[in-house]
Amino acid sequence: MSSTVKKLEVTFNPINKNNTFTCGDTVCGQVALEVAKDCEIESLSIKFKGKAEVLWTERHGKTTVTYHSKDKYFSFKHYFTGGGKEEGDEQTLLPTQNLNTYSNVVAPGTHVYPFSFQIPFQDMPSSFKGSVGKVVFLLEATLSRSMRINKRDSTKINFVSNVDWNSVPGLMTPQHESKEKKSILFSSGTVAMDVNIEKTGFVQGEELKVVAFIQNNSSRAIKPKYYLYTKHSFFARGHRKLETKEVLKAVGDPIPASSHQNVTRVITIPHDLELSILNCRIIKVEYILRVSSFTTRTATEMCVSALCIVCPEKCLLTIVEIVINK
Repeated sequence: MSSTVKKLEVTFNPINKNNTFTCGDTVCGQVALEVAKDCEIESLSIKFKGKAEVLWTERHGKTTVTYHSKDKYFSFKHYFTGGGKEEGDEQTLLPTQNLNTYSNVVAPGTHVYPFSFQIPFQDMPSSFKGSVGKVVFLLEATLSRSMRINKRDSTKINFVSNVDWNSVPGLMTPQHESKEKKSILFSSGTVAMDVNIEKTGFVQGEELKVVAFIQNNSSRAIKPKYYLYTKHSFFARGHRKLETKEVLKAVGDPIPASSHQNVTRVITIPHDLELSILNCRIIKVEYILRVSSFTTRTATEMCVSALCIVCPEKCLLTIVEIVINK
């Protein structure tokens, strides 16, 4: 037997070339319903919601513990026909373009139901998807018919958090730190590094210049290495799950034994680097830039911890703070 409902599809209209939305923007779209014959429906609705959620499990001995937490930012629901009461949803019955009520009997063919939602003005993190957590802004259409399983279709929008840059201090402040470490095993002497970064704020795609004075007083040549990591933190029930992933890696030229050099390395922040999250209770996204100088079987390391904040126009800003490994 062929299905009466051929298609239920929800789509939205982009408002810029990046296909992103932020607070205050209006999301306009359509629900397309295609039926093969006359079809009576109980309700047809479109929901728009924003939430953050984390979920993972851990083994503690013979016990499996589930860690779950969720933050709900908003939930709006429009009905084209029918209606209902769902706790926590702001509900509206939408009229046709002629301000009439939509019929609950749909004739054969394709029918288009337009809708619009305004994203609320509130502090919300950017869209994100990690291994055990996500921040999602979702449009979901639901068709209900008597004695039938509900049919659904959904799509996500890419939300970019709106940050007040006037409230972020020290974006242009230079950063500096130094460290010295004694060589061990097959090398003698010390290695010292003095690292400088020209400012604390960088936009996505910008060049980050690292200037390091490296004093190699050891008996072996050393090479500087540069790593950029993404750092994901997920929080639930008083616990944190931490994940790091290497984004890029670069290696400098060798510095001979018993010598010193000023080394400059320019690192381009990737254009597609995922947006940071600092304004979410249960998810945090940060970046770590690690500079290390090493010889055979020994290493002297310095870490630069980079915290990234979303900018609606330029997409990404990175606040850099130098931290020494102890």
